[in-house]
Order: sequence, then C-alpha cells, then structure tokens
Amino acid sequence: MQFYSTASQGCGVSQSMWRYAAAALTAFAGGLLLAGSATADSYVQRSEVQSYMDELIATHGFSRIALEEVFSQSTKQERIIELMSRPAERRLVWHEYRKILVDEPRVSQGVEFWRENERALERAAKTYGVVPEIIVAIIGVETRYGRVTGSFGVVDALSTLAFDYPPRAKFFRGQLTEHFLLSREEGKNPLSMKGSYAGAMGFGQFIPSSYRAYAVDFDHDGVRDIWANKTDAIGSVANYFAEHGWRGSKAVVERVTLIEETPEVVALINNGLKPTVTVADWRAMGVQVSAEQDDARHATLMRMEQPNGNEYWLGFDDFYVITRYNHSRLYAMAVHQLSQAIRKRRESSATPT
Repeated sequence: MQFYSTASQGCGVSQSMWRYAAAALTAFAGGLLLAGSATADSYVQRSEVQSYMDELIATHGFSRIALEEVFSQSTKQERIIELMSRPAERRLVWHEYRKILVDEPRVSQGVEFWRENERALERAAKTYGVVPEIIVAIIGVETRYGRVTGSFGVVDALSTLAFDYPPRAKFFRGQLTEHFLLSREEGKNPLSMKGSYAGAMGFGQFIPSSYRAYAVDFDHDGVRDIWANKTDAIGSVANYFAEHGWRGSKAVVERVTLIEETPEVVALINNGLKPTVTVADWRAMGVQVSAEQDDARHATLMRMEQPNGNEYWLGFDDFYVITRYNHSRLYAMAVHQLSQAIRKRRESSATPT
C-alpha cells in the first residue's frame, strides 16, 4: 500500500520524497484495521466522504486505500455535537465563567508549572517577546497544565464536525484535511492522536492548522511535539502569540466607569473584539479612562456581569491577540486575570518574610 496515490508519480516528486513518504506511511497506516473491517456506521460508507476522499487524492496525492482504512474506523460521535452546540462561552455569564477558570488550583499549579519550566519560559519571552505569565495561563486554561488534553480521537472529532455539524462543516472539513497533512508531514498515525471535542491537541490545544503554522521545535530535537514536550508546547504558544501581534509593552485591559449609558455608548458595548475606537473617543463619550492611557490607543468596550452588577472594561491590542486563540471576550479576560494571579502569587512566594 502506498501513502501517495500512484497517479501522483512522475510529477516531479524526488526519490528522497518518495522514501520519506514510504516511512511516513508506516506511521499513517500502522496499527490500522483492514478496510474490510468497517462498521455499518463508519464514515467510509458515506457518499460525501467518498467525494471528500476524491478531493484529497486529487489535490494532495493521498492513497485511497490508506484513507479508506482511516474512515473505516471513524464514526459519528453524538457527544461531540452536543458539546459543540453548548460551549461555556455561550451558556455562562462572566462571574460564572471566571469561577471555573480562574480558580485556586490553576493559580497554584501555574506557579508550579512556571517554576518547573522557568528556563524554557524565559527563553520564549526573549525569543518571541511574550511574557511567561500569559504562556502559563493559556496552558492552564486549555489543559490544566497538561492534565486534561482531551480523550476524543481527532479523526472522530473532525469527521463528526465536518460531516454532521452543518453550522461549521466547511471549517472542520478544512481542519480534517490539515490533520491528514500534519500526519503525513510529521510521520504520525492520524488515528493515534487524541484531543478535544473540536480536534484541538496537546498542552496548548492547537487545532491542526495552528499546529502546521505555529508549532515549533523549541528544544531542537527535530520534532515539534506539543503533546508530551513542555518545552515545545511553551515555544509554540509563544510563537502563536508573536505571530498574531503580541506587543507586551502596555496594559492589556483597564477597568473603567461610565458617566452615563448613553445610546451611543450602549451601541458599542460588546460590539466586536477588535479595538476600533480610540481612547480619546471613549473619553469624549463619557468613559472614564485613566490619564496614563494614550489617547491614540484603540480599545473595545466590554460589559462583564458580576453577581451584584456590571463591570466595564476597555480591551486593548494585546487583549485582542488573546481572543485570536479563542474568539471570546470571556475567555480572553479569564486568561488575562489568571496570568495576573499567577504572577502575583509567584512574586509573593519569592519575597522573603
């Protein structure tokens, strides 16, 4: 069985590439059952999956036999659709969401993770300009520092969302393709990888396209391992933030007060994640911003629900960068506040009594 389709031979592929493809096939198909073992509800039987395989073969030169072996062992997971339909960012208000993610275990374990990986975090900060506490907080929010990285088969998750979740089918079909390409490039069996219900993997929960674009071999051992190698995971998260424009030189957010909730201001509250209004304009609309904030900075105005009333915050450029990891203001605020709590705890524990 060949990893590439025979139709792709004679298209200028070097002998070294063919030797690499043969080696990669061992990982890609190793341990798989024969195609004939497909269950009645496996994806391989479905016409839209057959058409998708045709595309992969034509566009990327995959072997039909290898793809059929994978899809013969992939089935629809109802639990994945249930979880995708009810994410915490939609179900919870801010104080409920914060209580889950900015908790004592994540703070204390974050300090421990920082201590154990201090050299890698310092090198990541120097290399990418991303402060350690943000890297630590991302890994803490995503996987509790590697303790909970996901138990769903990535092929099952992405196939379920690609073929049985119409609202985002196009996106996850693209991620499934990225996963197959990742598997081929890294010499991995696509069925061996586990992740979240959305197909995110490793310490930092990278989806396949993020892995291919931003994962780095930060310890220079020849492998980009975000699943078991904390150093690579740290470098990869830092690289992701750097590539998305992290600056790190000014405030991420600022809590503000409103003189009055005028219709003009209300129309802009929680209206998009990207900062588009200048601090000067916010001041003119009655938002009380500290004098230290530059009038030329751009910010977005957010309302965060607390048990006894609302808080108002301005989110600046680096806040927007956090939302590029997960497109939610609740998520980004939780990451930021966890990062600050971890840094404060670390600094207090290092201070002699």
